[in-house]
Amino acid sequence: MAELKQYIFFDFEMLCSDKGMTFESMEAIRIGAVKYDLKTEKVSTFDQYIKPTSTKPLSLFCKNLTGIEDKQLVNANDFKTVFEDFLTWVGGIKKSRFFSWSPSDLNRLRIDAAEHAIPNSTITKIEKRYVDFQEIFTKRVSRTNASVESALQLYGLQFIGEKHNPMYDSYNTLRIYLNFLHTPVESDLLMLKHFIFEEEPYSVARINLQLKDKLICDLSSLIDHHDIFQMKEARKLLKRTRNLVKKYNNILINRSGLFDKENVLLVEKLVVFYHDFLQIFEEHDTCSSKVLILDDYIVKPVMQLQLKRG
Repeated sequence: MAELKQYIFFDFEMLCSDKGMTFESMEAIRIGAVKYDLKTEKVSTFDQYIKPTSTKPLSLFCKNLTGIEDKQLVNANDFKTVFEDFLTWVGGIKKSRFFSWSPSDLNRLRIDAAEHAIPNSTITKIEKRYVDFQEIFTKRVSRTNASVESALQLYGLQFIGEKHNPMYDSYNTLRIYLNFLHTPVESDLLMLKHFIFEEEPYSVARINLQLKDKLICDLSSLIDHHDIFQMKEARKLLKRTRNLVKKYNNILINRSGLFDKENVLLVEKLVVFYHDFLQIFEEHDTCSSKVLILDDYIVKPVMQLQLKRG
């Protein structure tokens, strides 16, 4: 694979209506993008209107939402021509990584490319190098889907440029990504607030002590001094355990290096318990068992945490 030399952040504005439209019919009417050179850190931009195949006038709702008028689309090029211009501007798919804020932009690209007979091999190359950054940000920082504007605000930043302009949406998504990439401590502290502590105050100086207390409390509450469960009860416990894995998984990743070995080990125990439990549950469920019995080696580490908690 070619050496990665640049990031491409892109965004589409699409046909829309407050009276309902299928996603397939929401053709792209504008594409904006920014290119970030990894060596020079130079940012360049791309912005073009796209003439849709639909000849219907834009709805008032769509005009107000996107800021786009029919007159801006009349003399615009079709999707195929604009996409060719976009690829020329990119200057090489294989040396690029592509990002957008939510998968809808990649889905839009797939649909419109197929409609305009763009080779599937070209789209496949982009797909292989594509990142849904909103999904990453949700998993690593915000827990719930955030808008570009609210994600910026988490880092103390304001949206730059015209809202609903896809080039500025792309540029601001790049800003979020660079903050996420280059400030792992700040990102992990934001993660702690959204995933673990929520409204509970915490001190950076005592972060590992407070985190350990939360972990032990959550882990020790999983098994209530017994290892025999009705399957309905076991299913609920499995769900609770899965949610805890999601809650604490970023501690295991430890991008910032903030979290000490003891807390990382506690999360490792949680993950091991979950996978062992899941395997046993699926075996029992396949056999239509009414009762699930957890082996001692599975529950013992969790039981020990209960004793440690006192």
